[in-house]
Amino acid sequence: MASVFVPDLLRGQAALVTGGGSGIGAGIARALAAQGAQVALLGRRAEKLQEVAAAIVAAGGQARCYAVDVRHDDRVAEAVQDAASAFGRLDIVVNAAAGNFLAPAASLSANGFRAVVDIDLCGTFNVCRAALPHLRVRGGSIVNITAIQASVPTPLQCHAGAAKAGMAKLTRDLALEWASARIRVNAVAPGPIEHTEGMARLAPGEWAERMRARVPLGRYGSIHEVCEAVVFLCSPAAAFITGATLLVDGGTALLGAGPWLDLMAG
Repeated sequence: MASVFVPDLLRGQAALVTGGGSGIGAGIARALAAQGAQVALLGRRAEKLQEVAAAIVAAGGQARCYAVDVRHDDRVAEAVQDAASAFGRLDIVVNAAAGNFLAPAASLSANGFRAVVDIDLCGTFNVCRAALPHLRVRGGSIVNITAIQASVPTPLQCHAGAAKAGMAKLTRDLALEWASARIRVNAVAPGPIEHTEGMARLAPGEWAERMRARVPLGRYGSIHEVCEAVVFLCSPAAAFITGATLLVDGGTALLGAGPWLDLMAG
């Protein structure tokens, strides 16, 4: 699907995307590269990162890969420094790395809860902190990928919801602290997005159709639509926007926990 933005909107800029090896993160990396940005991909699986990087290069873009777990702040700092040195700058950071699984709170282990918070929330902080010295040189944009679970009660997702809620608050705090450095910090909160592992787990099989029918706009969103929201927030069109969370959910958050209660009721 073609972008609605003018070509080369981000020409001359350098971006770093965590979780860039699959799903929404990979889509964002390709979208930023398609708009002319050089892109560094961070993720845990080198082979997945290399596949995305190869696609970017084949389309005429530039990409580098770093097989790094965002929970390891020292490794994150090394990767961010290397990417900024290789590109000569760093202008955009997108935190899309996430860990998730379905689990009732009653049987969720402390380690399981901690793992998701460490990846989503602590990992986001690690990347933002490592990127700060580079972003403050010219100013820049950070976009954190949260989820509507940050504010909408969701069954089997207390760990992910807590992590995403923390990311939403971190977004606002950093936006205020770093505004004087001309660094904008925003978030995108996807709702039900098709062809993602998250929705395949949350609403499998016949539940998918029932959930889709409850979305106010009548359909699931696409990864492309999430990417367009990220490109907008990184672009000059959003130059006066910071501390905001942009919902990309077709109105699903307006319904609160209703759709999930319906699914739980069978």
